[in-house]
Formats: sequence, C-alpha cells, structure tokens
Amino acid sequence: MTPASPFVFFALTGVVSLPFWALGTLTDMRLLPALPLSALMVVAPATAASILVLRIGGVQALRRFWRRSVDAAAMRLWAWVVVVVTMPLVMVLSGAWLLATGHDLPAPQLDPGQLLGLFALFLFAATVEELGWTGYAARALYVSHGLLTAGAILGVATVLWHVIPLLQAGRKWEWIAWWSGGTISRRIIILWLFVHGGQSVFATSLFHAMSNLSWMAFPVMGSHFDPQSVAVIMVLIATLILACRRFRWRKSLRRNP
Repeated sequence: MTPASPFVFFALTGVVSLPFWALGTLTDMRLLPALPLSALMVVAPATAASILVLRIGGVQALRRFWRRSVDAAAMRLWAWVVVVVTMPLVMVLSGAWLLATGHDLPAPQLDPGQLLGLFALFLFAATVEELGWTGYAARALYVSHGLLTAGAILGVATVLWHVIPLLQAGRKWEWIAWWSGGTISRRIIILWLFVHGGQSVFATSLFHAMSNLSWMAFPVMGSHFDPQSVAVIMVLIATLILACRRFRWRKSLRRNP
C-alpha cells in the first residue's frame, strides 16, 4: 500500500503536538535554558509517522520503520566526517564572526560529563524527530520535487512546528526569522546527507544531535548563540551543495530505494 502523503504526516504531527504546546502555555518550567516544557513535542514526528506506518503496513512495517533509527552501517565514510565536523565548525565560524564585529564572548565552559549527558539527550530527541521528518516524509518529497524544493518544504514545516515553543521561550520575531533561515538551510543539508550519504536515518539523527550539542556548547549553554551569523553560514553551505549538484544525484534515490 502507498504511504500517506507527507502533508498528512505534517498535519498529524501538529495534532500530536497540541498537548505539548498547551503544556508550555500553562507553565514557565524549563527543561534546559531556552527550552520550554513544550519542547517535549520532539516525540510528535515519530509518533505521527508510526501511526501512519502502522495503519498502512501493520506491526511488521512498524518494526522495519523503527529499525531505520539505528541503520548506522548504511552510512558512507565521508558522511561520518560531515556529521561530526559541520555544526561544530559552523559555531566556530559564528564565534569568529561575532568577535570580529566587536562582540564580547565569555570563555567556553565545557564539562565533558555534561556534554556527554546532553549528547545522549539530544541524540534521543533527534532520533524521534528524524524518524518522522527524514524516515517518513523525505523520500516521497525528494522523488517528487528534488533536493531544493523538498528540503525547503521540510524546512518550512520544521520552522512552523517550532514557532509556538520559540515564542514560549521568549524569542523575538527577528530572532525567529534569522533562526528560520538557518533551519531551512540545515534541512536542505540534512536531506542532501540522507540522499547521498547512504540513505541512513541514523546519519541525519546524528547530524541533528550534533547541531543541538554545538548550540548548547556555544558560550554559555547557548546564551550567546547568534542566529544571524549561523543563518548566513548555513545558507552559504546549502548554496555550495546546490551549486555542486548534478542531475545524476536526483536519480540516486530511485536507483537505491
């Protein structure tokens, strides 16, 4: 049977997220600095996708779907390098940008134990997100629309899904606008990584987790994170990827389902 449309998945993700958004409205409790309680909505994409997979394919299909979250063996060697290096490098460049433009940054406070705990937390959160965004929705969108449009659709859906928690965290609209530009560009990069890096959901989850860890490691606990510089850097990276793109790339996903 044909899977439900990615847009059905987007709508169902929103419905599953409603209780978490309401929870964030009712309390000012924070899971981490700048993370309201509504951030627990990270379980919504995997939940929505699981409902759709179970409804169409049954329990066996659902088991196969969840096994994709640990398909690290499918990753190509260069994909590991991209996953580990990209977002820390982006944050280093952002820090250099801020220092060069006269901003003061405190010294990093990096506790290895704390970073390891945050990484475990972020990897779980990224996994339940990417099972939905990438594991369920990305393939159909890519085959139908190509890298740029599919990545942009996924990016816009991700941005809209985050708007309420960002407002609950006290973010201003200008901050959200710059963050959105970086997030949409990051989603294009993640889709490119998925398509050409072995079609591994684990790779995209790891990239996502490294992105969040790099943000929280930026001094101090993300308090000096600058969405403008990060957005510009991410747009440049996505543009470089698109500029190097060849028509044969689009065919690769069809040849390797």
